[in-house]
Amino acid sequence: MNAPNRFELYVLDDGEKPVEVSEDTKIPNAATFKIVKQDHTLANMLRAQVLSMPQVLFAGYKVPHPLHPYFVLKIQTDGSMTPQAVLEQACTKLIATLSTLEAKFKREFSFKDAEGAVPEDPYGGTGQAWGTGKDYLDF
Repeated sequence: MNAPNRFELYVLDDGEKPVEVSEDTKIPNAATFKIVKQDHTLANMLRAQVLSMPQVLFAGYKVPHPLHPYFVLKIQTDGSMTPQAVLEQACTKLIATLSTLEAKFKREFSFKDAEGAVPEDPYGGTGQAWGTGKDYLDF
């Protein structure tokens, strides 16, 4: 039908830039970033990370159409940092956060493998009552 091939949603074409930046002429210290071959998953994480920074006055994104694989992110700062620098710093922090999450996830599964004495439950439980035993947040 109208939907593009699946690989066209995430593979960059030759010479295609992953990020396009355009300065906003009507709003001071603002820029619009078009990030191609990405969707709501990355957009929402970036927006949340950018908004957690004290230099940011506004951050928001939109996906203009579901059949077009890109989103538009707008950032306005207080002038102490450029929107480009804020986005770079937010990406660095987000990568660090995801790396930490991955390490904790792998660590938890290594604990599960080490315990080994608990019989495997096909429904993912441990055979214990609710509220007892280790949770994935208990480190």
